[in-house]
Amino acid sequence: MTSLVRLLDEPAAIGEAGSPANADALDPSLERVLGRVRLCARRRSEWLRELWRTEAPGATGRQVSHAEVDAHLDDRDSPIHEADWLSVLKDSADAVALREVESEIAADDASRLARLCRTFGLSPIECDLLQACAAAAIDVSLLRVYAYLQDHAGRACVSDALVARLFQHGRTILLDADAPVLRWSIVNSVEAAPGEPRVYVIDPAIRDWLLGSAALDPQLGAIAQLQPEQPPLAEWPLERTVADLHRWLSGAVPLPVRVRIAGGKGSGRRSFAASVAARLGLPLLVIDLDGTDASAWPALYVKAQRQAFLDGCALAFIGEPICAGRLPDTMAHFPLQFVIAETARAAALPPRAIDYLVHLPPLSTGSRRALWQAHAPWSAEWPEALRESLLTQHRATPADIARIGARGPCEAAEAAALLRESARELVGELAQRLDCPFERKDLVLPAALDLALDDLLFEANERVAFWERAEAARLFPQGRGLLALLCGPPGTGKTMTAQVIAAALGMDLFRIDLAAIVSKWVGETSRNLDRVLKRAAHLDVILLFDEADALFGKRTEVKEANDRFANTDTGYLLQAIESYQGIAILASNRKGDIDPAFMRRLRYVLDYPLPGERERLGMWQRVFTELAGEGARRALDADLGRLAAGVEVSGAQIKFAVLNALFSARRDGKPIGASHLLRGLERELGKEGRPLTERLREKASSHAE
Repeated sequence: MTSLVRLLDEPAAIGEAGSPANADALDPSLERVLGRVRLCARRRSEWLRELWRTEAPGATGRQVSHAEVDAHLDDRDSPIHEADWLSVLKDSADAVALREVESEIAADDASRLARLCRTFGLSPIECDLLQACAAAAIDVSLLRVYAYLQDHAGRACVSDALVARLFQHGRTILLDADAPVLRWSIVNSVEAAPGEPRVYVIDPAIRDWLLGSAALDPQLGAIAQLQPEQPPLAEWPLERTVADLHRWLSGAVPLPVRVRIAGGKGSGRRSFAASVAARLGLPLLVIDLDGTDASAWPALYVKAQRQAFLDGCALAFIGEPICAGRLPDTMAHFPLQFVIAETARAAALPPRAIDYLVHLPPLSTGSRRALWQAHAPWSAEWPEALRESLLTQHRATPADIARIGARGPCEAAEAAALLRESARELVGELAQRLDCPFERKDLVLPAALDLALDDLLFEANERVAFWERAEAARLFPQGRGLLALLCGPPGTGKTMTAQVIAAALGMDLFRIDLAAIVSKWVGETSRNLDRVLKRAAHLDVILLFDEADALFGKRTEVKEANDRFANTDTGYLLQAIESYQGIAILASNRKGDIDPAFMRRLRYVLDYPLPGERERLGMWQRVFTELAGEGARRALDADLGRLAAGVEVSGAQIKFAVLNALFSARRDGKPIGASHLLRGLERELGKEGRPLTERLREKASSHAE
């Protein structure tokens, strides 16, 4: 692929710290600049001496002061008078030397100085200003000369008047704030004291670059680094992207391109950008703006563009500040730039640039297998079943696999734990992780519900490989996520089922915080949910939406403007959850309040009834055995049977009734008995205003201790 040589000058090496050359090894172009400035300063100083000699020959003290005033009032130091005087000396040795050095500077088109002036379109006056500032920065003794030439000991600096008189541009130079030399911060204007002329200094990073340094601008150094090229992945749309960019960048009128790369954190967005840039003959400088103040963005942007032009490197910006603030319309922009974002929302676009969006697809099982082999070759020794489970159940990103490989050999279980730990950090503040201590056997469900749950778990295990099939992806462009609605009365095991599913799949379960998601402001709820779903879509986590009817409730009849906005919000939520390609479990006590359109998008709808007598007995026995022991449970088997047969309660009520009974027994200092169970159950039923029947109380009391 042809590189962008005709768009750029020869790129300099970047990324390695370098030291400015010393005076004995100064670049010839800078030696010529120093020579020119000294010759111009000598010419100017000789003219001033000539004025001082002719003002009042032989005069001293007060007479000299009067003569100086008269000289200024008579405008003897005018550019015209100086030019007339210089015309007489046009064949002097200094004049000939000055013409020679200026000719050499004009003929130079290869040095860093020449490239700088050409790349940023500096005018002749701006080039002279740059040379005056650069010379003083390289040889600070020239500042004393500048003070002498300005006839003021406090003006050891570069000013408009100094540049004008030094290089014969009249009395002063006029530069507005949009002059390239100022706009690109090549030379900076320094605030002077009141009544003093404007002062100019060369930007330290430009000075160092002219002196041969390969270091980045200090303002970029902490947040920017070169991205090494990595072998491309099969899923990357690399060839198509490079072909499109090459068409725009290499046309008769090259068009700048801003490439937005969307994908999850660690999905290889930077590596993809580096591969694209490398195919076009450019290194990639990545600038991470996360954590930087948005107010610093305009200045950082200018420095980044300047660095790209100086070193011939494509740019990639990461972080939210790129979406804030307007870019300068008059600013030139490097032809190839990347924006790396999680959501790929539109950031500010450089003027006249083409906006190109690339979505990085998730890795296939084959690509993940290849990455594990490349970064963690010792993983081949893991048991095959564990290795395959890690590949199918954990959609590890390239960054995840590289990080685990860098840690060194570990077991499959440890690798899975590291992947889960990485996912936890990325979900965000809108969800809380739930512990998942329950196993499949802990759920006591009706037979039909048991079978449906087995089907759900089987699909969850097989879904990754299934959706990699081209025919399946074609027929289901939407709806590839595994969405299940668990509905039923409180305490019937909905949340526990979600915990069992997460534990069985080896994933973390995150409960969505409705208080943080739902907002009274129009559109804010949608944005919050969108943020969670887009982030979780790239992670191996299960989302649990408790009280799902609060988010996905029925749309209402439009009677006022607020109803229309609310319905729009609900419609967006339905689309967002349908597009989600991960696993999400929704729980609701009010199935009838769920929007019918949303119900059609669900893969599973599981109804959880209150447990029957058989299920209640199993729950009483299982919970009692777990908390009180097998022996205590056998002693109270008959009482547990009577409680199961006589009182309709949920699984959660049974669990808390046993817990209450245990603490009651400990308070009494006795082994747990039927009376304690009755007391614990009565407390739970009291929450609903339901008393224990006297008949059941009498039966149980005969066994009380």
